[in-house]
Amino acid sequence: MRLHGLLSFPLTPFTTDGKVNLAVLADHVEQQLAAGPSGLFVACGTGEFTSLSLQEYREVVGIAVQVAAGRAPVFAGAGGGPAMARDFAIAALEAGADGLLLLPPYLVHSTPAGLVEHVRYVAEATPLPITVYQRANAVLDPDAAVALLDVPTVVGIKDGKGDVSAMLRLVTAIRTSGHPRADEFGFLNGLPTAELSVQAYRSIGVESYSSAVLCFVPDIATAFYRAVTTGDAATVQRLLAAFYLPFVALRDLVPGYAVALVKAGARLGGLDVGSVRPPLVDATDEHVERLAAIIAAGRRAL
Repeated sequence: MRLHGLLSFPLTPFTTDGKVNLAVLADHVEQQLAAGPSGLFVACGTGEFTSLSLQEYREVVGIAVQVAAGRAPVFAGAGGGPAMARDFAIAALEAGADGLLLLPPYLVHSTPAGLVEHVRYVAEATPLPITVYQRANAVLDPDAAVALLDVPTVVGIKDGKGDVSAMLRLVTAIRTSGHPRADEFGFLNGLPTAELSVQAYRSIGVESYSSAVLCFVPDIATAFYRAVTTGDAATVQRLLAAFYLPFVALRDLVPGYAVALVKAGARLGGLDVGSVRPPLVDATDEHVERLAAIIAAGRRAL
């Protein structure tokens, strides 16, 4: 289950009356698969995991598994408190998911060793492979990262913290640990708009990354990935300047725009994904217009 390359984190579409729109979700997942990612991560951050009921979550994961039909592995988000995370992990298994992305525990701050015990607790509930998402109140140190190797179903770490030096320490600690699973263990760059940091992370051995941009401009996202992996520095710089840097500047104006702007982009592309659920707020009309201009500039840069 060690993943390589570009990873898709699909949105969760909602109807005008606030229900999960499973028909649009199926279309969205099919479009994501057409872009050729090495894995789908549904009901995670971009998929508004924290806003979903357990039943909605089952439906979202089930549709993704059904549409993927084995063409790409489907990972499902699971998080909250330990008991809640276990419930969602079991639901993901029952819905046919291939693995889990374990999100940070709800609110509670602890030690890196305590985080490892949280992972163990959730892992006991299901045989599914688990990628541990470190960010916010869930941050590992080298000893804790190596300890994860002794949890047989933990297959990787996704970094959303953004400290390249600290991540280098985790990668080095695991790769030089001598543990029989050290070489197969995976690392993912999970920063918002990871394209901005992909070159720095690749230099420390973290080649896979999540791309929310893939959800609404797959042509730009895949062109950027090809440019990075083939060493086409000119295209990388051109797309950073024309699209990614302006997009991130707009994204940073409002908390929660890492999801809301992506949904706005999907709507601009003709996909009726609906609004975000509270406490997130939808992008303003002015910001949607700016996003449309940024997308147009990105496509001209192609």
